[in-house]
Amino acid sequence: MLTQTEKGKAFRALHAREQAFIIPNPWDLGTARLLEHLGFEALATTSAGYAFSVGRGDNTIDRDEMMTHVSAIASATGLPVSADLENGFGDSPEIVAETIKLAAAAGLAGCSIEDMSRAPRHSIYELEHAVDRVRAAAEVARDLPFAFVLTARAENYLVGRPDLKDTITRLQAYQEAGAEVLYAPGLTTKDDIAAVVHSVDRPVNVVMGLQGVRLSLAELSALGVRRVSVGSALARAALGAFLRAAQEMREHGTFAFAEEAVRYRDITAMFENSRNDSERN
Repeated sequence: MLTQTEKGKAFRALHAREQAFIIPNPWDLGTARLLEHLGFEALATTSAGYAFSVGRGDNTIDRDEMMTHVSAIASATGLPVSADLENGFGDSPEIVAETIKLAAAAGLAGCSIEDMSRAPRHSIYELEHAVDRVRAAAEVARDLPFAFVLTARAENYLVGRPDLKDTITRLQAYQEAGAEVLYAPGLTTKDDIAAVVHSVDRPVNVVMGLQGVRLSLAELSALGVRRVSVGSALARAALGAFLRAAQEMREHGTFAFAEEAVRYRDITAMFENSRNDSERN
C-alpha cells in the first residue's frame, strides 16, 4: 500500500499531464475497490452518492460522519483519493481550515471546497468571504508535510445562476487565494468550458454524467481540461438499474433484469482480485 506522501505526490503529478484523466466517484468501499481494479489512477468521493447510499439527501451528512466515510475509502484502496467535502461543513474560514486538517488526517490526497452555503436555497457566499475561506484552506494545505491538492469550486450553475463572467471572476480569485485545481460544476458547452480553462492558469476539473451532455474525454482534453469527474452519476446509474428492476418485479411480476446483472462468480472474483491488488500496493 502506498504511503500518504506517495499518494499525494502521485495525485499532484496526474494534474501536470498534458492530457486529461478521469477521476471517477465511488460511493462506498466496494465501488472504490472495483474502480481501482478496473485501472483508474485516482478516485474522488461523492457527497450525494454517499448520502443516497445511507437513505439521505445530499448536504445532510455532518462532518464527523463524512470524515469516517472518506477515511474508510482512502484506507480501502491504494489509489489517491480526493474527497467532496461540500462547503467545508461551516461558513467561517476557521471551520474550513479545521476541515482541511481533518481531511489530511483521514488519509486523503486532496479535497474540494464549495462556495455555496448549506442554508436554505444554498446561497452563494459573497466573493470576499468565499476567497477568505479558500485562502484559509490553502494555508493549511501548504503547511502539510505531504502534497495535498485543494480544489476550489464555484457553484453558480448548480443554484440556477448561469453567470459565466462571475464564475470566472470567482475561479480567478480562488486561484490567487491558493487553490491548486479549479472547478465550476454545471458547465455544459464547449465554449463555456474553454472560456473557463483559458481564464486561469491552474488545472480545471469538469464534471460529466449530466443529462444531455455528450462530451468525450478526448474532446475535453482538447479544450485544455485536466481532470474529469462524474459526481453522483455512477451512484445514480446504479440506483436507476435497481429501480427499474424493482419496478419490473412489482408491476409485471417478471425478472428479466437479472439477465443484465453481473454474474456472481465474476463480481466475487473482482473483489478478491481488488483486495489482492490493494495489499500489493
